Amino acid sequence: METIDITGARTHNLKNVDLTIPRNRLVVFTGVSGSGKSSLAFDTIYAEGQ
Repeated sequence: METIDITGARTHNLKNVDLTIPRNRLVVFTGVSGSGKSSLAFDTIYAEGQ
């Protein structure tokens, strides 16, 4: 698997988010306070990577 695929993420401020993230690459998430960056990184992507 060379990517982490997220489909329909709905955690806290995330509303039906779909994305594909390459493994073994530096990926940066930016946005305003409260936009769901931490929810995406810690709750969704971490769980998918297990």
